[in-house]
Amino acid sequence: MAGVIVVGVGPGVGVAVAKRFAREGMSVGLISRSEQSLKAAAEQLAGADLLAVAADSTDEPGLRAALDRIVETYGVPEVAVYNAAVIQADAIGDLTAQQHLDAWAVNVVGAITTAGHLLPAMAERGRGTFLVTGGMPVPKPAYASLSLGKAGLRILVTLLHQQYGSAGIHAASVTIGGGVAPGTAWDPDDIADHYWRLHAQAEPDWLHELVL
Repeated sequence: MAGVIVVGVGPGVGVAVAKRFAREGMSVGLISRSEQSLKAAAEQLAGADLLAVAADSTDEPGLRAALDRIVETYGVPEVAVYNAAVIQADAIGDLTAQQHLDAWAVNVVGAITTAGHLLPAMAERGRGTFLVTGGMPVPKPAYASLSLGKAGLRILVTLLHQQYGSAGIHAASVTIGGGVAPGTAWDPDDIADHYWRLHAQAEPDWLHELVL
């Protein structure tokens, strides 16, 4: 059964979102560059209908091939979640141009590749949800590359809504305002509930950014 694809599965938000959608009986496709992260996530999702594929979000052919493997197994997903990010402290002037490009490739371009690969088929079907893990609701000089990347993701959501909203595609970002950790205001399981609620929203109620 078509379900959810999560790109960028780590021990926090990514696996929590996958578990939340699996609880609804959805199949789960997991993509991460780390085999170790995929193995750990699969262990937490024991019993779910699951396919885990290793791919780097900056490797366009590899990412597209991973998405295709999951689509071939489960069909066009109901939900795609882009959760990959480079989280590092850097101020303007700290990074080389190439280092900025490398961060942008993960933080934004991988999401563009994922959306461009999946959303046309979702739109042809007439429904679907594309969610991104946002952050930095207020830009921080000490996290320049991440601030720029999360701003780019917000603009991407706006563009996707303009391009695909009329075809039934709900694009939204979940903007997380602090460090994700169990038992805090940004508990990953609580955050994952918000992803599910966004997916379940009726079209007249669609939100395009949820700030936590």
